[in-house]
Order: sequence, then C-alpha cells, then structure tokens
Amino acid sequence: MLHQLFEIGLVAATLAAGLVAGVFLTFSDFVMRALGRAEPVAGIEAMQMINREVHRSLFVTLLLGLAVVSIVLAVVGMYLAGPDVALWLAAAAGFYIVGVVVVTARKNVPMNQHLDRMEHRSPDARSYWATYTRDWTRWNHLRWVAALAAAIGYLGATVTVAGQV
Repeated sequence: MLHQLFEIGLVAATLAAGLVAGVFLTFSDFVMRALGRAEPVAGIEAMQMINREVHRSLFVTLLLGLAVVSIVLAVVGMYLAGPDVALWLAAAAGFYIVGVVVVTARKNVPMNQHLDRMEHRSPDARSYWATYTRDWTRWNHLRWVAALAAAIGYLGATVTVAGQV
C-alpha cells in the first residue's frame, strides 16, 4: 500500500512540476513580452491585477504544495526505493526548492510587491516598468527551467521505480 502511494506521488509530482513549468514558460515566452509592448500604464495595471489574483489560484497551491511533497518524496524515497531513486528525488527537490521556491520568494515576489505599491499611472511606475519586465522575466526563465528539471527528476524516479517492479 505504501509503495503504491509512493508511485502515485511520483506521478503526481511529475505532473505538478510540469504544470508549474508550463505556467512559468507561458510568462517567459509571451505574456511578459506582450505586457512590455503594451502602453506602460496598461501593462503595469494588468501585471498588478495578475499578481493580486495569483494568490487565490490553484497555481499557488501547486507551487507551494509541491515544495512540501518534494521533501516528503525525497525522504520516503531514501527508505523505500533505494539510492538510484533517492538521487533522482534529491535532484528534483533541489531544483524545485532552490530554483522555483527560493527564486520566487527572494526575487519575483519582492518585485511584484514593489510594483503593487505603485500607482500604475505614476511616473515612478513607468520608469520602474522597463526594469521590472526585464529583471522579472530573467528570474522567471530560471524558474521555468528549474521546474522543468524537477519534472524530469520526478519522471526519472518514476521510470526507475517502474523498472524495479
């Protein structure tokens, strides 16, 4: 029973990390570029609204929940599935926690909070906008690559476990 729950957890973590990577890739690939090409007032206001809405989204549940799941899977994997699986899980957890959660908390969220405190029509907001879109997107590139690397790590663990059966 525990082994089946572990396998389900691996598949779920693979999918969740892939979904998180997909959302971040969407922003890196075209959302931020489109917002940056809009009139600054419109782009700023739209990003402020996105940042306010994200807190009440399923995405945040995936983003934060996967951090906890990553730790649990890595610990359980050490005891339940052997060193090969544990290595995949440690790598996945490391990519996810450092490359997604820490970068989000230390880089993207503070930039979002700074933007949110600005009146979107103000000259200060307009001058900050070019820096914000450039820097926020650069950090976001790291987040989508790290989330993708985590998904690959979970997939590697899943395939390894499946090969053990």
